[in-house]
Amino acid sequence: MGEKAQSSFGVWPVVKPFVNGGASGMLATCVIQPIDMIKVRIQLGQGSAASVTREMLKNEGFGAFYKGLSAGLLRQATYTTARLGSFRILTNKAIEANDGKPLPLYQKALCGLTAGAIGATVGSPADLALIRMQADATLPAAQRRHYTNAFHALTRITADEGFFALWKGAGPTVVRAMALNMGMLASYDQSVEFCKDQLGFGEGATVLGASAVSGFFAAACSLPFDYVKTQIQKMQPDAQGKYPYTGSLDCVVKTMKAGGPFKFYTGFPVYCVRIAPHVMMTWLFLNHIQKLEKKVGL
Repeated sequence: MGEKAQSSFGVWPVVKPFVNGGASGMLATCVIQPIDMIKVRIQLGQGSAASVTREMLKNEGFGAFYKGLSAGLLRQATYTTARLGSFRILTNKAIEANDGKPLPLYQKALCGLTAGAIGATVGSPADLALIRMQADATLPAAQRRHYTNAFHALTRITADEGFFALWKGAGPTVVRAMALNMGMLASYDQSVEFCKDQLGFGEGATVLGASAVSGFFAAACSLPFDYVKTQIQKMQPDAQGKYPYTGSLDCVVKTMKAGGPFKFYTGFPVYCVRIAPHVMMTWLFLNHIQKLEKKVGL
């Protein structure tokens, strides 16, 4: 009995960062989902944030803002669980290799890049399901897939397009995640130091301020990759069975020709508003989860 308890206790420290990361990400997603839905609609050419919101309320009702929530939660349960969990393990290993000294910024950034790639690879199928579900209502009636939930979407995609279709657009997804983590981690550490040392902020204001700055740079670094990813994941073949893009690079080239570099920043204000609060709330929820765990002795 004692050996079993000791074994369970030994496993928990390894599992804990993954569980906490996934839980905090899922809670944040429940709040952010409506903004994420508007962002996807803007990227699909449905209009401005105000017009998209107005049309969705008028034609589809409030529930439309939470369409794809199951896929969003599944994405956090995979992507954020793997990303934050692996980041904590990587940084702990790096600190050990560094004789317990704090990591320099470039090492934290490298850990973030690696963790982002791991998380995105694991979470790519759920991300594809989320994009498909959010974009479904924008398609002509004959082309709609009518996914009822994330697992239905994953099952249908596997049956209709093959197992490896679940990783369609995985390349841009992984690169986007790496860029997002790079921007988020690098700017967060610098902002914490600036808020504390230069501005004299307290702990609460420092976390909020640094998270907002971190969210902005995470959005600025990742949106071009997010735009390409969205275009690849939502594309459908024409009457001749030809897809609009042959791949990510083709999408980049055609987008540059059609709208120039700023085309990749379509929907940036909404995207930034979506990313920054999600970053802040993820850390906020994570902090509360960790406090609760300490209180109950976990």
